[in-house]
Amino acid sequence: MGGDLRGAGRLAVEAVAGLAGLVEAMHANVARLPGTRPPPSGRTRGVTAFVYATVRIVTHLVGSIVDTALGLLEPLLAKRSARPGYEALLAALNGVMGDWLEARSNPLAIKMRLRSDGVALTLEPQALAAALPNASGRVVVLVHGLCMGDLQWARHGTDFGAALARDPGVTPIHLHYNSGRHISTNGREFAALMNALERAWPVPLECIDLVTHSMGGLVARSALHQAVQDAQDWPCKVGKLVFLGAPHHGAPLERSGQRLNMLLSLSPYTEPLMRLGEVRSAGITDLRFGSLLDSDWKGQDRFAFRADVRTPVPLPTGVEAYAIGAVTSDTADSVQARLIGDGLVPLDSALCRHPDPRYALPIPPEHQWVALKTNHLELQTSPEVYQQVKVWLSQRHPAACRATVSA
Repeated sequence: MGGDLRGAGRLAVEAVAGLAGLVEAMHANVARLPGTRPPPSGRTRGVTAFVYATVRIVTHLVGSIVDTALGLLEPLLAKRSARPGYEALLAALNGVMGDWLEARSNPLAIKMRLRSDGVALTLEPQALAAALPNASGRVVVLVHGLCMGDLQWARHGTDFGAALARDPGVTPIHLHYNSGRHISTNGREFAALMNALERAWPVPLECIDLVTHSMGGLVARSALHQAVQDAQDWPCKVGKLVFLGAPHHGAPLERSGQRLNMLLSLSPYTEPLMRLGEVRSAGITDLRFGSLLDSDWKGQDRFAFRADVRTPVPLPTGVEAYAIGAVTSDTADSVQARLIGDGLVPLDSALCRHPDPRYALPIPPEHQWVALKTNHLELQTSPEVYQQVKVWLSQRHPAACRATVSA
């Protein structure tokens, strides 16, 4: 907790300094003579420049004092347990700017962990046996979405993990991660964690099922693909992969953010405001089209306007995939319902449909289901959605779980 307070202090300092820079850039652009270009640095001159420089210096000086003071309090504050409300706020912050926090080693950046009841698991046989005394041969891993955390699977009277734990022979665990990082980065680390879990599981591991919400479905797909490429063993144990509102082909809101940035760049008076749009994280910009691999973003300006050029990533063979989409209306047949979907993810994107066959995922109709009068966040808390997931998970598993890359 103490480290988180120090992180918050650093974040506040960076925010004030960044805002000062933003205002100065707008000041410089407005004050310049008509017909001339603004200074390349976006800085003012003379007395005005001195004022802005003083604001930045004082801000960082105060920040150093606050950081030192919080450091002295850290041992005491660390004894306080985290609360679900606090973790929800931290998860939202990481979703919006988690890559920025991680790049600056800010303590507010969430470290990826596999957890049970909010407690991180140590991936060693003895430690797992002690933490999970009823561990079974069948593991269900729940993967949350953007700006969410593992504790948010339990909301509004519904707890997917606790409900699954009541089924004999099922051990649910959760992935907790910084959703502001690139999807491919999280996918690679998730794959490594699952590889360590598979080797350290305290009883013979028979099968792994993945239940994912929103961005979590893309992180799981990226993890499986990279694990297979690296010849890891755990994908061979994966039986079922369930998607709840996963934006397989992107989310319209992120594409709208891209267009807004382009419009702001057209005028030197509004160009500094692009910085506000560029606060959004790498995880969010990956949702423009649903990018799963490093090659989809490396060497590119992720805020620049561009077409969908992501590398197609097929589902691994040997894994049974299921998809649930949602619509906020009472029917899924209207054009409006298909375009708006659950309010964030269009129905075609959630059900893996795409006019380009390279991107469409072959999930059979009997493995698809649409939740009516349900929004994106309610997919995690709907009793009807849980019942459908439970029906799918209770069905017989594939005879052989041999995940390989499709040709």
